Amino acid sequence: MAVHHPPVIVHPPSPSGGRRVTVHGQIVGLAHGRGDVAEFLRGAGLDPAEVSLGDPTLVEWRGGDMDHWPRPAA
Repeated sequence: MAVHHPPVIVHPPSPSGGRRVTVHGQIVGLAHGRGDVAEFLRGAGLDPAEVSLGDPTLVEWRGGDMDHWPRPAA
């Protein structure tokens, strides 16, 4: 039985504070906020106006929800 993941995955925060974003398994960038995620979706050909960042069938948030953007370690 195959495990199905949403097409967009926002990975746990890195030590720099950013979160890697993948679309269909391809790294599209390092986000530092929800606006970055929306921009990466636009760059990947997805319309952010039609993709709800809170829709778990489209976006999987790992290591924290869409409001979890820790500051980099000093």
